[in-house]
Amino acid sequence: MDISTQTAPTPTPPAPVAPKKRGKSATRPGDRIFLGLSRGSGITLLVIMAAIAVFLSYRAALALSDNTGNFLTTFEWDANAIPPKFGIAVLAFGTIVSSIIALVIAVPVAVGIALFISHYAPRKLAGPIAYVIDLLAAVPSIVYGLWGALVVAPHLTGLYSWLDQYFGWTGIFEYQGGAPRSLMTVGILLAIMILPIITNVSREVFLQVPKIHEEAALALGATRWEVIRMSVLPFGRSGIISASMLGLGRALGETIAVATVLSPSFLINASLLDPGGGTFAQNIASKFNEASEYGRDALIASGLVLFFITLLVNGAARLIIARRKEYSGANA
Repeated sequence: MDISTQTAPTPTPPAPVAPKKRGKSATRPGDRIFLGLSRGSGITLLVIMAAIAVFLSYRAALALSDNTGNFLTTFEWDANAIPPKFGIAVLAFGTIVSSIIALVIAVPVAVGIALFISHYAPRKLAGPIAYVIDLLAAVPSIVYGLWGALVVAPHLTGLYSWLDQYFGWTGIFEYQGGAPRSLMTVGILLAIMILPIITNVSREVFLQVPKIHEEAALALGATRWEVIRMSVLPFGRSGIISASMLGLGRALGETIAVATVLSPSFLINASLLDPGGGTFAQNIASKFNEASEYGRDALIASGLVLFFITLLVNGAARLIIARRKEYSGANA
């Protein structure tokens, strides 16, 4: 037999060794502690929210059981009377309308300031402006209320007269004189109060825009505004919505500033410039001390409605952001 014609056997490669799965016993203690703390924090938050909802629902049920008026449509609040009669029609209208006015005024201004700080202002100027905006968010509500009642409201007469002259035919901006302590005044003051929140969040979102997107648009010959319109605003759209919802949450629940500026009355005026109206938070703050035990239950019932309105607003914001995932920073 010729040994030279024999071929050496091909060596068999070793079988791949499957990586060992790390079980719970292999998890680091720090990871287990952090997981437990995170999970416990989430569960605690849900328990607190559920406890608040149960408390408000129980006290509201006690009040509504003896109410002789329609809680949703009655234009009256007399919970201390015998029999009691109260409703939230005026309060719901005032809360929603004043918050919408605040958003309509504040969001465009806040987005403009955020764009100026992040993309237009020199670095030496952007820093001080951002610092001042941050300080505005720390001003107490009572300071805003006093400033609004003593400074802002007296100087709105000229603006209201101008609105009445050119837009009074709509009925919404009809002004018949008098102290400008109306829902429009409340909306303007709330817009000033929520402006720092929307500006700060929007600014941080705009600063997160990938530079490669802006440089690509500039390389194609786009102007500064076209870069913002095609790259910055689509990227930050979900952030702007989130910032607006944060501002709306403060506008819905603002108490002291609204109570200082508004002349409350249980009437729904066709004109936003007429004095009167009310909000949930303002009504609770102004009537809580003088209310009886039953009257406090009635105020808590109105607080329950505000609680659900806030939940609906936050839920709607989450749905809007979820439907626009293509504009989120994670997918950019």
